[in-house]
Amino acid sequence: MMRMAWLVMITLAVAMPAYAADVASRASIYAPATTRPSAAVEPIHLEPGPHLFIDDFLIAESHNVRRVVNRPERDAKIRNPIISGKEDGCFQPYMTILRDPTQKFRIWYGARTADSNPSRSRLGYMESNDGIRWQRPHRVLETPFIQFGASVLDEGPAFADSQQRFKFAWWAPATPKGGLPGMKLAASPDGFIWSQMKKPGAADDVILAHNHDINSIFRDPIRKLYIAIASTHVTDPAWSGERRVTTQSVSDDLMNWQTPWRVVVPDPRVEHDQTQFYAMDGFLVRGGLLIGMVKVLRDDLKADDPPDPPDAYGIGYTALAWSRDGEHWTRDREAFFDRDSRKGAWDHAHTWIDEQVPVGDEIFLYYGGYARGHKVNRFEERQIGLVQMKRDRYVAREAGDESGTIMTPSIVLGGHELTINADAADGGEIRVQVLDAGGKAIEGFTFADAEPITRDGLGVPVKWKRELKQIARRPVRLAFQMKHARLFAIDVR
Repeated sequence: MMRMAWLVMITLAVAMPAYAADVASRASIYAPATTRPSAAVEPIHLEPGPHLFIDDFLIAESHNVRRVVNRPERDAKIRNPIISGKEDGCFQPYMTILRDPTQKFRIWYGARTADSNPSRSRLGYMESNDGIRWQRPHRVLETPFIQFGASVLDEGPAFADSQQRFKFAWWAPATPKGGLPGMKLAASPDGFIWSQMKKPGAADDVILAHNHDINSIFRDPIRKLYIAIASTHVTDPAWSGERRVTTQSVSDDLMNWQTPWRVVVPDPRVEHDQTQFYAMDGFLVRGGLLIGMVKVLRDDLKADDPPDPPDAYGIGYTALAWSRDGEHWTRDREAFFDRDSRKGAWDHAHTWIDEQVPVGDEIFLYYGGYARGHKVNRFEERQIGLVQMKRDRYVAREAGDESGTIMTPSIVLGGHELTINADAADGGEIRVQVLDAGGKAIEGFTFADAEPITRDGLGVPVKWKRELKQIARRPVRLAFQMKHARLFAIDVR
C-alpha cells in the first residue's frame, strides 16, 4: 500500500508560517497515509541525529508492516509510587524532574498545604542519586501563592542572569479585584528561593491568561523560543458542552507571549463526547522532533464497577503527541501508557506522564497516578510513579512471519554512517538497501550486499559492501526488508 512521505492528519490543522498567531487550531490526529502526492517532492535532508518512525514522515511505501505503539511496562523492581501522598505530601500529578551538572536528580512537585486546602498547594522538593530512591524528608519551598502547577525550567549554568537561572510557572485564579486567571512566573538562582516575575508596566501579574488550572513552560532548543502549554475550558460548535482542551503560545523572553492556539482538541467524529485533554507536558527533543505526553481524561467513566466510593468518577491515561515545527501537533488516539488494571492498585484510575528524562540508553517516564478516581482522596491517593523504556522506542514498524518492506521518500543523508534502532533478536532479520532517486538499487548497496541485522540494539551499524560516504549528500531512498523484527528509528552519523 502506498503511503505519503509526510504527516497525514485528520483535518483541524492548517499549514502556516512558523509560530503564526492567527490560527485558532493547529491540532491533528494521526491517521495512516493512504495516498501519495502526484507532484514530485523535494528530497528530505536528514541531518545527523535520530529520526523516528513515530509517524509516516519517512515512509513512502509500506508492505506487510504494521505500526505498533510500544507501551512502557511496569517493573516490579521499582517500588512505586516513588513519591507518596501520605509521607511526601504529594497533592497533584504535576512535577518537574531535572538532572544537574553532577547528574543528581531534582524533583519539584505539587505538595499539599498544612491545612490541606483543596484550592491551594505548595512546591515540594526532593533529590535522588538514581531517580528512583529519593532522599527524605521532603522540603516545602517558600513561593508566591500557588493554586496548581509545578513547572520548573533550568536555563543552565551559563545563563546570562545567574539570579534568574531557574524559572517556575504555575496557575493562579482570578482575583476579587478583577485580575485575570492564568500563568504566573517566578525566578530563582538555585531552584529553592523564588521571586515573582512581573511584566514592566502591567496592571496584572498574570503573564499569560487562561481559564483552567494547569500550565507548563519549556525551552524549544531548535527554534530557540519558550513554549507555554495552557489548559482551558472552551465551548465549540464542533462538540457539545464545555471541554478541556490544550493550547500553546511562544515567547522569546517569557514576558511577551503570542495569542495562544489550540494544539490538542477532541474530534467528535471519532471520539466519545466526553473525551477531554487536561494538558500536555513531558517534552523531549529527538532530532528535529518534539515529543509530548497528553493527559487524556474521561470523567464519565469509573475505575471500578461498582465504584468505590459510590460517587468516585474519572479515569485518565497518557497518549503520544509530536511536532515537527514546534507549532502544529499530532496526537495518537490510542493509549501510550494506561492504567493498572488491578483493582486496588495505586495507579488504577489515572496514569498521566508528566516528565521524560533521558538516562543513558533509557528514558525515565515519571507519571501521576490516582487510585480510585479523579477527585477521590486527593491528599493521599495522588502520587508519582516511574516506568522506563529504551531510547526512542515510542512506535515500532513491525513485521511478522511474512517478510515486509518499508521504503522512504527521496532523502539526503547528512552523514557518512547509518545505524538503526531495532529489535530482530527473536529469530528475525533486517536488511537495508539504498536506491537512487529513480528507485533503482545502487550497486554495492543492495539487499544482497547488506549485512543482515539479527539482534536487538539501539544503534546497530548498517553495513554494505561499499561505504556509505561514497553516496553521501546525494538524493537516495532507503528500503528496509524485515521479518520477525521491529524497527523504531534510524540515526545518521
